Amino acid sequence: MAKAIWNDVVIAESDTFKKVEGNIYFPPDAITKEYFKESDTHSTCFWKGEANYYDIEVNGKTNKDAAWYYPKPKSKAENIKNCVAFWKGVEITELINSQ
Repeated sequence: MAKAIWNDVVIAESDTFKKVEGNIYFPPDAITKEYFKESDTHSTCFWKGEANYYDIEVNGKTNKDAAWYYPKPKSKAENIKNCVAFWKGVEITELINSQ
């Protein structure tokens, strides 16, 4: 189980996620969409492709470009297509099931 928390609110949570380059990528259906607003920001990774960003808005506060995803990744990153990763103070917790 992994969770993303910002401004004391869980904004993403999932048992199924991917780890790439130290980042946890949440499936698109794991985010609480009401907190996410499309940003005009884009960046490019040489092996993943072009990333799109979200601003996160929680309890009247905005964290600009705090989440990103790859809507059309290059073939080597196809496994994280549309999955969402975080930075800029978003706390990520990963609980390991010890059964």
